Amino acid sequence: MNQGNVSENPESRFSMVLVGAAKLPGVRIHREAYLRKALARYCSEDEIRRAIEETPAAAGISIDVLDKAADDSIRYETAKASALSAAAGLPGFLALPATVPADLAQYFGHMLRIAQKLAYLYSWPDLFSDNGEDVDDATMGVLTLFFGVMFGTQSANAAVGKVASMMAEQVAKKLPQKALTQGVVYPIVKKVAAYIGAEMTKQTFAKSVSKAIPVVGAAVSGGLTFATYRPMAKRLKKHLAGSELAKPTH
Repeated sequence: MNQGNVSENPESRFSMVLVGAAKLPGVRIHREAYLRKALARYCSEDEIRRAIEETPAAAGISIDVLDKAADDSIRYETAKASALSAAAGLPGFLALPATVPADLAQYFGHMLRIAQKLAYLYSWPDLFSDNGEDVDDATMGVLTLFFGVMFGTQSANAAVGKVASMMAEQVAKKLPQKALTQGVVYPIVKKVAAYIGAEMTKQTFAKSVSKAIPVVGAAVSGGLTFATYRPMAKRLKKHLAGSELAKPTH
C-alpha cells in the first residue's frame, strides 16, 4: 500500500486510525461483563440475565434506567480519557512526532469504548467477535456511523436510525452485513469516514500546537479532550436512546 496516498485520503486515514484504535489493549468491551456491571445498581438479577441473553429492550428495562447507566459510563470514560490525554501532553516539543499519533489513537480508543457501552445498553448486538483481532466490514461501517453521530453529521444520524429500524423489524441479533457493506447505507459510511478523516487533521494540528509547551500543553490537551469527548458521547447516547432498538418490548 502506498503510504503517501493513504495519508492524503481522509477516508483511508480515518479507517487506519479506527482499526489501530480497535487493537489497543482494553479498547474492546466484553458485552456480558459490561451489562452485568452497568445494570447491577438498577435492575434485578432476572432483568440482567435477560438483557444479556437477549437485549435490555427485550428484558423490558426502561429508557430512564438505561439513561442512568449510560450517564455513569459517560462520566467514567470522560474522566479516564481526559486524564490520559493530559498525561500524553507532557513530553513537549521534542516528542511531537511520537505523541500526537499516539494521543489521537488513544482518543479514538476511548470513543470506541463509550460507543460500545452505549450500543450494548441500547440493545445493539455484540460488535466484536471473540475469536479474532480483525474488525469486520459491517462493524467498521456501524462504528464509522456512530463516530459520525458523535461528530454531529446528520447523514450519520439518519443512517444509524435506518440500520436500527432494519434490525428491530427483523428481530436481528447481528448487524445487517449487506446494508452496511454494499447496500443503501454503504455510501453514507464512506462519506462519514471522509468527513471525520478531514476533521482529524484539524484536531491533530490543534493538539500539536498545545503540546509545544509541556506543562501548558498537558492542561490544554486534557481540557480539549474533556470539552469535546463528553458532548460527543452525550450526542450518541441521545440518538441511540431514541432508536427503535432501544424501546422496551417485554
